Amino acid sequence: MSNLLDQLNKRVAESREDLLNFFFDIVAIPSMDSDIEAVGKRIGEEMTRLGFDKVYVDRYGSIVGQIGSGPTILLYDSHIDTVGIGDPTQWPWDPFKGKIEDGKFYARGALDEKGSTPGMVYGLAIAKELGLLDGYTAYYLGNIEEWCDGIGCQAFVEWEGVTPDFVVIGEPTKMNVYRGHKGRLELEVVCKGVSAHAASNYMGDNAVYKMLPVIAGIRDCDATLPTNDFLGQGRITVTRISSVSPSDNAVPDECRIFIDRRVTFGETPESVIAAIEKLIPEETRHDFTINRLVYNEPSHTGAVFVYDKYFPAWALDESDPFVVAGKETIKALWGRDVNAGKWDFSTNGNYWRGKAGIPSIGFGPGDEIYAHAVEEHVPLEDVVEATKFYALLPAMLKQS
Repeated sequence: MSNLLDQLNKRVAESREDLLNFFFDIVAIPSMDSDIEAVGKRIGEEMTRLGFDKVYVDRYGSIVGQIGSGPTILLYDSHIDTVGIGDPTQWPWDPFKGKIEDGKFYARGALDEKGSTPGMVYGLAIAKELGLLDGYTAYYLGNIEEWCDGIGCQAFVEWEGVTPDFVVIGEPTKMNVYRGHKGRLELEVVCKGVSAHAASNYMGDNAVYKMLPVIAGIRDCDATLPTNDFLGQGRITVTRISSVSPSDNAVPDECRIFIDRRVTFGETPESVIAAIEKLIPEETRHDFTINRLVYNEPSHTGAVFVYDKYFPAWALDESDPFVVAGKETIKALWGRDVNAGKWDFSTNGNYWRGKAGIPSIGFGPGDEIYAHAVEEHVPLEDVVEATKFYALLPAMLKQS
């Protein structure tokens, strides 16, 4: 092991400049609104240069790199789209060129989640060079995730016919191993009313007013939702409200609210919907509908993959062999003996493990609390060091 670690450290050190330049390149390419074509092309060029056996864009538009030819399929998953920048005046620096300060790189997408891509791509190339991929066919999958967790992953499995045996999710984990997170259900509640002129509002039935008890009930029930010792408490939030009326001078005859419901173990879409139904006053219940949502927007290739916007909670046990392999990799590289953690937000793991049942762990540079913020950043040293984890993990998994 000592000799192997010496070789690994040497190869990563030799690749440091190229790896970081590659990182800066992909961050500088905007990939908002799920448009990953340009950044995917740049990642594909790097994988080709590093000797991946096969590099291609899949039907849904993810960039895919395949390396190795063994019977065990190991997939490294990194979403390469980002949220937008919001108000440009809030950025004291170019959000894509970024800035480096105290060894940290501040830019949109540097943390969430382009920071894991260089380490994954270079790590797999180095792993093959050092013989650490013997027995594996490994994939890098650069996909969209921000608008619908897991959609690019399920499209890859179903349309490309590749089902991994193990998945590593590159969302930020503070250089620790993560083993799960809460799930999510997205819902829309629609209330119907009767329109009338605002000057004669008593002749109408205001749909906004009828929705108010439901909104208040959602607010008040948040603290009472089920909890789990590892994943934590479920959450519910009204994130958007809209109404429809013939004009600004008319009583609205429709009101809609969008609900983000974070779910923990033991909760189902049916139980969540039933709880919301109980918040609707009995006398107006016939005017309400609760709709489960689907994602059906075309990707940048024009492909449409219809995806139910239910994202299950998931977790592996601390003693799971894949979790143990991840922890042993950290111990071998940096001498840290740690317990596996969890994300507070949602990742593609809700498909990989939550829906498909595939053993999955997370590992990535940076702290998730800075995701989507103007001060989004990642330590550059962690971006480089993460390469060692991605390269060594396959060998440690064989031993677990």
